[in-house]
Amino acid sequence: MKSDKNEIALRRKFSDVLGSCLQKSSANQMLSLAVAYSGGLDSSVLLTLAHAYCSQHQIPLYAFHVHHGLSPNADDWLTHCEARCDELGIAFHAIRVNVDLTSGLGLEAGARKERYAALGQLCITHGVSHLMTAHHQDDQAETILMQMLRGSGLAGLSGMDLSNVAPGLLGDPALLIVRPLLEASREELEQFQRLHALAFVEDESNADVRYRRNALRHRVMPVLEEIYPGFAARMSRGARHVSAARDLIEEMAASDLMHCTQDGQLLVPRLVALGESRAAHVFRHWLSQQGVRLPSTARLQEMFKQLFYAKTDARIEIHCGEHVLHRYRAAVYLQQVEGSLSGLDEVSFTWKGESCLAFPAYGGVLCFKTAEQGLTPEWLSQQSLVLHLRRGGERMKLAIDRPTRDMKSHFQSLKIPFWVRSELPFVSAGADLVYAAQVGMNAKFFDQSSTEKISLHWVFDESGKNVWNNN
Repeated sequence: MKSDKNEIALRRKFSDVLGSCLQKSSANQMLSLAVAYSGGLDSSVLLTLAHAYCSQHQIPLYAFHVHHGLSPNADDWLTHCEARCDELGIAFHAIRVNVDLTSGLGLEAGARKERYAALGQLCITHGVSHLMTAHHQDDQAETILMQMLRGSGLAGLSGMDLSNVAPGLLGDPALLIVRPLLEASREELEQFQRLHALAFVEDESNADVRYRRNALRHRVMPVLEEIYPGFAARMSRGARHVSAARDLIEEMAASDLMHCTQDGQLLVPRLVALGESRAAHVFRHWLSQQGVRLPSTARLQEMFKQLFYAKTDARIEIHCGEHVLHRYRAAVYLQQVEGSLSGLDEVSFTWKGESCLAFPAYGGVLCFKTAEQGLTPEWLSQQSLVLHLRRGGERMKLAIDRPTRDMKSHFQSLKIPFWVRSELPFVSAGADLVYAAQVGMNAKFFDQSSTEKISLHWVFDESGKNVWNNN
């Protein structure tokens, strides 16, 4: 009788979590589920529950197995998984991966990275919308303990969510990871396995206490269970409280961010006015929204101080993974590093009446338009023109009634950030500058008597390394 109640309770937990996650999905989305199936006890229970649920609700189900090749038993595990899926009539697909042991991530982290990337690839290939993993309550407790020992913040201490996207791991921003067993204990899964006599495989590495998670599982958690029976459930409940607090802070940070940004830049005076703690949360939220991989807390604090407490005229440049943060005047800018334009060869060309000329290496298009002020078509077509980056020493006058000034003065008056200046294309005729992108035309060559005039205009395309629009 007790076993029946335990099974009913486990099935209800599974159905409640999975059903809730599926209800949140787009009504237009074609549902198809996959189980990350290693063949171990946990994923074997998950596969059995998922098979019953999907059969009842007529939802396509797949089982995906990742062969890491790290164990001499890996081939046997794959064979076991395939046979079990054949028995249940579940579509089974396996993929082999190689874990780079020289990556610096370590064996555990490296295997995890390859595993999720492979699972994401399988989901994309087979059009799967939801990937189910067999994480349970005890896994949640282990994760929280590890995050505590690392000194993690609220995001880490809130543990794993019942569902979430992970484009960095899976390679698909729409693919949802679902953990329908997260509210169930390992004991409940073991009872279900015994009741149904489910065959499963044992990964010998799970007993190796040289790995930190295994050491916690075998050496620490039994002691905690002895001192605080049911501690894993309490930690799971505490994680939900932390998650709620995190969500509240994120909502406040999102609201503050709307007030503190303009054209994608952080406005320093508004941010500092919030107070250091609140401003730091907004800064973290902004980086996260921009897809920046967040560094350690200590590194974030140092970046924050450099960017927001520097002198107004300071030139701050901070590299953060694939991005660079700049402080210019009273704003902080984020630039994705995709390779600099510096060092590009100059390009010689002549104008033959085209409306636009593309220069892919410079990441944009040079356009020629009729205008009230500009160059005569006859003069322009006779020039040997050169597209180039800033050489140094260029001077130009932006209007007939204005003086000739150096480029630094023009950049400053137009408030063009210092890191953008060396990336803006120039057009010269001989030694004379004719046009500077985002600055303007050299009025020295304007002909007031001509009835037809041409102006130049540079347009960055999507591959442009530093798009800057001050119009």
